[in-house]
Formats: sequence, C-alpha cells, structure tokens
Amino acid sequence: MASSPIEQFNVKPIFEFEVAGIDVSFTNSSMWMVLVTLALTIFFLGGTRKNQLVPSRWQLVVEMSYSFIANLVKDNVGREGKSYFPFVFTLFFFILGLNLAGMLPYSFTVTSHLAFNLAIALFVFLGVTVIGFIKNGFGYLKLFLPAGVPGWMMPLVVVIEIVSYFIRPISLSVRLFANMMAGHIMMKVFAGFIISMSAAGIFGAVASVAPFTINVLLTGLEILIAFLQAYVFAILTCIYLNDAMHPSH
Repeated sequence: MASSPIEQFNVKPIFEFEVAGIDVSFTNSSMWMVLVTLALTIFFLGGTRKNQLVPSRWQLVVEMSYSFIANLVKDNVGREGKSYFPFVFTLFFFILGLNLAGMLPYSFTVTSHLAFNLAIALFVFLGVTVIGFIKNGFGYLKLFLPAGVPGWMMPLVVVIEIVSYFIRPISLSVRLFANMMAGHIMMKVFAGFIISMSAAGIFGAVASVAPFTINVLLTGLEILIAFLQAYVFAILTCIYLNDAMHPSH
C-alpha cells in the first residue's frame, strides 16, 4: 500500500533527548540542516582553498556565487549594505541547500515546514527592525507614511503600511512553505500513480509512461523553484534592509 503524500513531511526523532521536561530530540530535520551546513562549508572552503589566477571550475563557481550575492546586495541595499553581505549570502545558500537537499531520494525537506520558515523570517524581520531604529531612531517611523500622501488619506495609509509591515514574516515564510510542500506532494502523488499503474499489467505499465514523464518535468520545475524561492527570500531581505537604511524613500 502506497504511503500518504503527507508522510514525507513527518518530523521523526533520531536521538531522543529531554532537558527540563522539554523535548530537544535530534530529528531528521536537524540532521539535514547539519548535513547541508557541512556540505556548504566544504563546498565554499574547498573552492577557495587554492586561489589561482586562472580559476578551476570549482573556484569559478564559488566566485560567481560570491559575485551574484554581492551584486544582489549592492543593487537593492546600496554600498551601505556591504556589511550585511555575509548574512544575505549565508541566508540564500542555506535556504537553497535545504531546498535542493529535499530533492534527494529518502531525504527530508526542511523548508516544507512553516515553523522553520517562520523562525528564519522572524529573525530577519526583528533584525531589520532593530537596524532601522539604530540607524534612524524614531525617524524609522517615516516608513509608515510615504512621501506625497494627501493629508486626508494619511490615517488609512498609515494603517495599511503598519499591517503590511507586520505581515512581512508571515508572507516570507508561507511563500516558501507553500511552494516547497505543494511541489513535493505533487511529485509523490504522480510517483504513486507510476507504482500503481505498473502493477496493473502490460497496459498499466505502458500507461505509466505519462505520470513518469510528468514527474520528470516536475523534478526539473522543483529544482528551478528551489533556486527561485531562495532568491525571493534573499531579495526581499535586501529590500527590507534598504527600507531600514532609507525609511523616507
């Protein structure tokens, strides 16, 4: 009997621990976060271990990765955002790594869990808010009143801006969660069709070519979405940082 498409998202303990009655077990989610962190560390350290004037393919990919995020920060935050480059770089590749790791057989998609995504989104939201007040003091509140708004519309615009500001972590986390979960469910469903139809004899085996083809296409689409969602998370973080730097714009 085929397993439920939702079963792949179950968080399962690998080593069970309790501290003061609180469950702090090392789970499959924790394991994949550690594995992705190690893989990224090896990838970037290995690519920069022997810097050459004529770079190897490995070094070239690492340098292109650096330039991609550096340009992203510069274009969306400005030169002032240079000090936040390490954070945006880490954020992008950590989310990307988790997204791609979820494409491996028998793996676990950490970013398909809303709680994880919300934790990162709240960290970004609180960090940007703190930066905004440190850089601008109470002048940061100008963010909630865009320039050129007619006086009679100010109360409505302020309310809309405040609501949209505080909904940022929710939109950030739900967008990533929904895209990763929906794609993996569809892949699991079509994989189930392939197994069921293949077991139904020669005609079923021939008919299973259709869901197999769809699943191959879905796999390519999911890899594209893995990059796209990491990019969206990173660029929105840069936009929020720009708001913290220049609240009156």
